[in-house]
Amino acid sequence: MTTADISTRESRPSPDCPSPDYCVDLAGTRWPLYKIEALVVGFVLFVVAGAVTQSMQVAVLTAATAAVVTWWVRRVHYSRTT
Repeated sequence: MTTADISTRESRPSPDCPSPDYCVDLAGTRWPLYKIEALVVGFVLFVVAGAVTQSMQVAVLTAATAAVVTWWVRRVHYSRTT
């Protein structure tokens, strides 16, 4: 029989979450707020661009570009505010 020693949540600072104010707990995993913002922006733009252009290629490329730009801009913003 094998056992796993699972410890309770510890508040360890990680490179992605320099401050607990900028992290969200999703399903037991700490996610930096900038990652969630980037995913939401990408999804919204995917839906809007897909509805407007009726082209999957344009929707995917627009959403991916917006998500990457949002990811990096917000990451830099949060790292400078801590």
